[in-house]
Amino acid sequence: MFIVENYPVAILLCVVTMLCWGSWGNTQKLVAKSWRYELFYWDYVIGIVVTALALGFTLGSIGEGGRSFVADLSQVEASNFWSAFAGGVIFNAANILLSAAVALAGMSVAFPVGVGLALAIGVFVNYFATPKGDPLFLFSGVALVVVAVVVNGIASGRMSSAGGGNKSSRRGLMLSVAAGILMSLFYRFVAAAMDLDNFVSPVPGMATPYSAFFIFSLGVLASNFIFNTIVMKKPFTGEPVAYGKYFAGSIRTHSVGILGGVIWGLGTLFSYIAAGKAGAAISYALGQGAPMIAALWGIFIWKEFKDGPKSNNILLTLMIIFFLAGLGTIVYAGL
Repeated sequence: MFIVENYPVAILLCVVTMLCWGSWGNTQKLVAKSWRYELFYWDYVIGIVVTALALGFTLGSIGEGGRSFVADLSQVEASNFWSAFAGGVIFNAANILLSAAVALAGMSVAFPVGVGLALAIGVFVNYFATPKGDPLFLFSGVALVVVAVVVNGIASGRMSSAGGGNKSSRRGLMLSVAAGILMSLFYRFVAAAMDLDNFVSPVPGMATPYSAFFIFSLGVLASNFIFNTIVMKKPFTGEPVAYGKYFAGSIRTHSVGILGGVIWGLGTLFSYIAAGKAGAAISYALGQGAPMIAALWGIFIWKEFKDGPKSNNILLTLMIIFFLAGLGTIVYAGL
């Protein structure tokens, strides 16, 4: 299987993770006018499962090092299986809330607040479970990211005060906070199922990134029949959605949702692969720099702050500066 051998390559994969995690939301925005996010989310989940399988049988089965995807999957112990599976369930609950927040408040609000909180809490959880990297620089970087989240929250509040926000935006902000708290926990469950110290000859019974990600995707898929069904029947906004509407969607609409899952899934697997050299805390932290990417999409492409006060431009610039400084500090923590 494909294994990362050095820290710079691991960082490169983390950057790809950040781009993927910060960009998949664009696919939801593309179909938002004609397709409810609850319906979009089914295709998104399908995209994640398909990506897990495709990468398992390709990157997870080539090369000389490590076990092949099928061989590795067949020997995973029950405790590790259910740990990765639980990670998928927790992630799915968090991501459904985040998707609802995107629908209500926009990418430039939902991602920085929700994923920013997930970063701040998740780094602590992952670092103390498997310490790797200089804690001073790591937590200093996280602190800078938290400042960026606060600055974004201030800009969002000014949007509401200026008339650019409403009750839905405030509800979206609250959903973002709930999503962030839940999302901070999922990565640890998946990382606990893997032998992060040795992907070449992992401990028997433990998973590699490829098998762990596939099991994780099964957790996402299984829980979606519960979580998304509930949200469809009792949505955060709008009327209840029937399953029949999903099957009435066009091929193009379904394809956009699946693409969103593929983008997110590719980034997630790269994060797990990078964790072997960078450590779970650093790999997670860099990937969760996604709010900066999402905010840039929201600001420059979707124009989500165009009706706000001009002083918001200063705040949004500061947000980006703090995010960049925080991410750079986190990278330095692993050198």
